[in-house]
Amino acid sequence: MTVPILQVALAQLVPVVNDAGANLVRMRQIMEAHREADLVVFPELFLGGYTTRTPAAQAIDVESTALKQLCDHAAWCETAVIFGAAEHYRGGIANSAFCINRHGEVAGIYRKTHLFGDEIDAFVPGDELITVDIDGHRLGLMICFDVEFPEVARALSQAGAEALVTISANMTPFGMDHHLFAMARAVENTRPHVYVNQTGAGETFEFTGGSMIVSVDGELTAVAGEHEGVAQGPLALTNRSALRPDYHQLKRETLLVRQANRNDVTGPTL
Repeated sequence: MTVPILQVALAQLVPVVNDAGANLVRMRQIMEAHREADLVVFPELFLGGYTTRTPAAQAIDVESTALKQLCDHAAWCETAVIFGAAEHYRGGIANSAFCINRHGEVAGIYRKTHLFGDEIDAFVPGDELITVDIDGHRLGLMICFDVEFPEVARALSQAGAEALVTISANMTPFGMDHHLFAMARAVENTRPHVYVNQTGAGETFEFTGGSMIVSVDGELTAVAGEHEGVAQGPLALTNRSALRPDYHQLKRETLLVRQANRNDVTGPTL
């Protein structure tokens, strides 16, 4: 049986904080330069730059000109795109991942459910997980801190996600943390994982890069390293490991946890 493959471009770039116009231009340039890719992925909050001080200044919604321009450009390039942006949502601002398919349609918007640090005061959290359809394949979306909670990726994979996509703005000194988490989420769920992080200096933090595509067996099929750039590689949409068992099939139902006591001990009394 032939394994479906999506060619994915990892846009590990440094956005200009509070300049959505400049970042939009660069996004369109990257999409055009990688028209052969099926999907281009940009980091968390890339459109307006990562900020917890003034997120409302660059926030968009489904009627925003910037989003419409990206939809038009995705259709022209015939390339899907996932990117992070601040979004007007429920009377506040959400930290969101927008997905546009290759036809220029908004396929879904995910609002970050696990906020980190100063984000707690700057953003309203989402209250649901979502999968999006890209070329007939379901991708489960996560944003940065979400990847540190195993139950998020597990819920997405159990809901039918064929692959995981995490957009991130992970900073020093947590680079190795996310490398390990991104690898683990792929292997433990037998789901390939696209992880795209910012790099370089931001408004407050130094971001660590490390963008990559991880196969279900933990192999890296694309790596962006620490510096700014675009890496491209195959995302093989298989949920079968060549090395490991199917954890979903072998998983037991939730087991009770009980405090052990002396009555559990059998054998002669000492």
